[in-house]
Amino acid sequence: MWIQYDGTSQPVAEALLEAGVLREDIVLGFHPAELRQYTDFAVS
Repeated sequence: MWIQYDGTSQPVAEALLEAGVLREDIVLGFHPAELRQYTDFAVS
């Protein structure tokens, strides 16, 4: 699951984690590809 923008008061990634989505299935698309490796989420 790709998150392209997160302008909410509760981070979308956190809500997805609480709903049971695995970190490995979430890509923070608003971060440049070369920086995603430094997050706890998927890089692709």
